[in-house]
Amino acid sequence: MKYGNLPPEVIETLKKFIDEDVRSGDLTTRLTIPEEATALATVYAKERAILAGIEEVAAIAEFSGLEYEVLAFEGNWVDPQTPVMRLRGPARTLLSIERVCLNIVQRMSGIATKVNRMVTVAKEGNPNIKVAATRKTTPGFRFFEKRAVVVGGGDTHRYALDDMVLIKNNHITAAGGVREAVTAAREGVSFSKKISCEARTLQEAQEAIGAGADIVLLDNFKPKDVGGVVEVLKNEGLRDRVILEVSGGVNEENAKEYAATGVDVLSSGALTHSFKSADFNMLLSLN
Repeated sequence: MKYGNLPPEVIETLKKFIDEDVRSGDLTTRLTIPEEATALATVYAKERAILAGIEEVAAIAEFSGLEYEVLAFEGNWVDPQTPVMRLRGPARTLLSIERVCLNIVQRMSGIATKVNRMVTVAKEGNPNIKVAATRKTTPGFRFFEKRAVVVGGGDTHRYALDDMVLIKNNHITAAGGVREAVTAAREGVSFSKKISCEARTLQEAQEAIGAGADIVLLDNFKPKDVGGVVEVLKNEGLRDRVILEVSGGVNEENAKEYAATGVDVLSSGALTHSFKSADFNMLLSLN
């Protein structure tokens, strides 16, 4: 069987989610629903949101032996009472997977919605800006949270620690300084990996660029200070040598202002750790 574009390890994770919830069996469903009963289950949006998680529900339906029909596309806004998916099969099976399916759709749609809103605001300040999530994800749920970011129009940033070199405050301290950290990374890393270095001051940004960083992460700068750094780097002929990223306190209220400073990327951990789940429900009707 094929489960859309989801990798095999993700399918196994979804199966574990179901096993965690069902354990030895759905007690309520077994006691109240005849084994031979079949039903149609429809998933509805209960609030306006960017839809995400449908591919995961489709995979659960497939390995659970259910038929399904997708009624709305991921990445699109859906309004309250909009049916987004139908599933058909044994009523007991439908009821046993209901909660896991809704949990996934609600969380992923909540993230996709938050990301989409921030992307929309940021592009008002700079149409070319990228909005990225960080690794502040829920253990065991990273794939789904990162995929929701993409569905919402954002960038995944690093997926894991081996994706790129990201030199942060504690690395700088342990290495003895920005120049030392970037130089050591440049000497040891493959040409295929980018080197990003956090900078807390203009001087650190200049040092990082001079040592060969590909990305400079301006951390916890106010928008006006970011604009000042960008201007100095332009005057020194350094701006076009790096990707400039801003992180720390970026949100929907200030994303436009940060984007207008001329940086390339806005990154935010809040996209995956401080979102509000979107509300969806599943209604059953017997065949």
